[in-house]
Amino acid sequence: MNFLLLTDAAAAGAGTGSLVSLVLVYGVLIFAMWFFFMRPQSKEKKRVSEMLANLECGDCVLTTSGFYGIVIDISDDTVIVEFGNNRNCRIPMDKSAISRVEKAESGDSKNA
Repeated sequence: MNFLLLTDAAAAGAGTGSLVSLVLVYGVLIFAMWFFFMRPQSKEKKRVSEMLANLECGDCVLTTSGFYGIVIDISDDTVIVEFGNNRNCRIPMDKSAISRVEKAESGDSKNA
């Protein structure tokens, strides 16, 4: 009879230990998923917001639709971008439509 009580107590203790290890494994898996999926996404979002915050007139931009243009004017959420060689195509667009920025040269190369 004492043997049955000891095996029941051992089984109850093993159940608690396996529950702790199961929670630990799930915790490690959730952390790994966050580290490999969510963290790079938040870093990319931070990079894009910094890029748009540093946007200046005269910068060459690539839009999400694949067009290159020059920034002419900047307001809160919109920018006016000039496209083409004839400089007659000026389109206002949302800042979120800009995917890449190439900074304008500080020196004027036309006068050199």
